Amino acid sequence: MPAVLATTALLLTAGCSSGDGGGGSASDDQKPPASTTANSSPSRQPAEQAPPAKGSVKVLRTVTTDLDTPWGVAPLPDDSGLLVASRDSGAITKVDVKTGKQTELGKVSGVAHAGEGGLLGIALSPDYASDHMIYAYFSSGSDNRIARMLYDTRKPAGEQLGAPDTIFKGIPMGYIHNGGRIAFGPDKMLYAGTGESGQRGLAQDRKSLGGKILRLTPEGEPAPGNPFPNSPVYTYGHRNVQGLAWDDKQRLFASEFGQDTWDELNVIKPGGNYGWPDAEGKSSGSKFQNPIAQWHTDDASPSGIAYAEGSIWMAGLKGERLWRIPLKGTKASAAPQAFLSGTYGRLRTVVSAGGDKLWLTTSNTDGRGNPKSGDDRILELQVK
Repeated sequence: MPAVLATTALLLTAGCSSGDGGGGSASDDQKPPASTTANSSPSRQPAEQAPPAKGSVKVLRTVTTDLDTPWGVAPLPDDSGLLVASRDSGAITKVDVKTGKQTELGKVSGVAHAGEGGLLGIALSPDYASDHMIYAYFSSGSDNRIARMLYDTRKPAGEQLGAPDTIFKGIPMGYIHNGGRIAFGPDKMLYAGTGESGQRGLAQDRKSLGGKILRLTPEGEPAPGNPFPNSPVYTYGHRNVQGLAWDDKQRLFASEFGQDTWDELNVIKPGGNYGWPDAEGKSSGSKFQNPIAQWHTDDASPSGIAYAEGSIWMAGLKGERLWRIPLKGTKASAAPQAFLSGTYGRLRTVVSAGGDKLWLTTSNTDGRGNPKSGDDRILELQVK
């Protein structure tokens, strides 16, 4: 291992994301202009404050246990529950966050589980209060696709999901590297992280949907303002994106599985090339966007990420730990810090519960973990 890695504060050594799975630094291009006041110069933006270099995690409680291959998680409005997607069964289950009671809404028809494929990310419509639509990213047997379906609480349990309406299809599918995280951004557009399905060359091919972050309208069309005309592609050169989160300045971050050397946390610049397969982790040229932090895959293999208390929180699968990456703007302000190492096994999804709270799911029943009685579970955390 090069000596510089041991002394660089912002990069952690961490080894193959197949266990689940560039030069110029990403800029602050996405930062909205700072408002001016009588005490600030119109030509200057106020300096952003970094959180403390060291943080903390407190496990407040176990919300529920005995989940089946949990993957995507979508909090319902007004703390009424969490929707959890089962990768292998294709079911979406509502978890009451107060009692832990699980109620199956129904199964997403057309889901075909194999390897890392199945029912993956889920998200609520930005107009959920009026349309009650759930979006899902799943493997169909021939491709990965995104569909939306009505959640009708008036129907009996097990029959509350309407038929999937496919809004986007043709994402390459493989036994590995299916991506799968979806999320609506502050702009109410749908973002999707995809994998290159084991076909490395797809990541650099802007005509392919594999190895990309896609940006779509809620109807599945290329979103207005995308960097490439008439294309859903927002960024490219990714190996397997499974984490998406925005900070409080509406800047997008993404986690990515490396192969044998480096997992990555990236700040996302529209049109950026993130290097795979020509670069893994930092590179010296100006062609690729560099990660703001990187880990050997034994220590990370990251899936979901969330933003809270000035930091990105990143769930590690093979690494079996939760990483805190404190931010100052779009850079890591201190060395990443690990929590819960080995305590709960593989960690899959982390989502904001508001303020200093997070929901965290484990992933020990995904075929690579070591399931114990009661796994898999959802934890409520307090962080800083």
